[in-house]
Amino acid sequence: MHLDKKIRIGHLSTFYHTSLLMMAKPELCRCVEAEIEWKLFGTGPAIVNAFMSGELDMAYIGLPPAITGIDKGAGIVCIAGGHMEGTVICAKSRYRGFPGTPDISDIMGQFSGGTIGVPGRGSIHDVILRDCLASAGLAGEISVKNFPWADMVLEAVVKEEVAAAFGTPALAVAVKRYAGGKVLYPPHLLRPNNPSYGIVADRQFLDSHGAAAEQFLMAHENATRALREEPAASAARIAGHIGFIDADFVLETIALSPKYCGQLTDDYIACTMSFVHTLKEQGFITRLVAEEEIFDCSMISRIHTEKEHYSEGIRLNKEQN
Repeated sequence: MHLDKKIRIGHLSTFYHTSLLMMAKPELCRCVEAEIEWKLFGTGPAIVNAFMSGELDMAYIGLPPAITGIDKGAGIVCIAGGHMEGTVICAKSRYRGFPGTPDISDIMGQFSGGTIGVPGRGSIHDVILRDCLASAGLAGEISVKNFPWADMVLEAVVKEEVAAAFGTPALAVAVKRYAGGKVLYPPHLLRPNNPSYGIVADRQFLDSHGAAAEQFLMAHENATRALREEPAASAARIAGHIGFIDADFVLETIALSPKYCGQLTDDYIACTMSFVHTLKEQGFITRLVAEEEIFDCSMISRIHTEKEHYSEGIRLNKEQN
């Protein structure tokens, strides 16, 4: 098939996003009548900058950076979900955590006078961390150090340059494996239903290439299904594609935060809109960005007609051969 269209798609190194599974399993994209050009970025804010300079058509991104971009004039909109609750607090095992210490303010308080590492300023992890510090009255007592890549946060934990880390489930599993660490607070309790990532698109691209965008969402939907229904097989494909991590590492990451679906649910949207107020309070945006500026649910509603799948989790030990 001759492909005369190209979709430039930004993605992160986060390997439980469907982007990595699509790269590892190209047959998932057979329905897309366009060439996909994948572009790797370190953080969500970097992806927003790429949209604003005309380098991208679509992208995988946490919703807070997307909202910040919309406030600054980026012509982008979220057209699908992907994953919820993808921020985790982790540290070395000597620190107290849930359930022994159930109050997150008490967990955060043990880092008073220290530093917590987190990916880029304005990322969803950064916004959640700063909100936790403010809610616990610790904003002036704990330093925040932002890193351009999640791998650098892991290194900082290993070297004890930071006492704890806020980041993806993959970062938490890496801290557990390589720094003798543990999860201090489960992701489903840390800002429940938070929009870990969604599929965001340039509005002009949608106007001119709406059919190709919808085809990509079909592939994305199939990939979220594979993560839910065949997590071990998907983990093996992803690990084989990446090459320097094993399938057990990927599977543990997928299982730590197992809410995968392409639908834009009421919970996903409501939590996103709560971030609008948080972003305004933190000074990232100048106004309260409206829901219709952030979301266009028309495409994913045509593709995903059944009930949401976030709440189903994944089928560990029930995989189909």
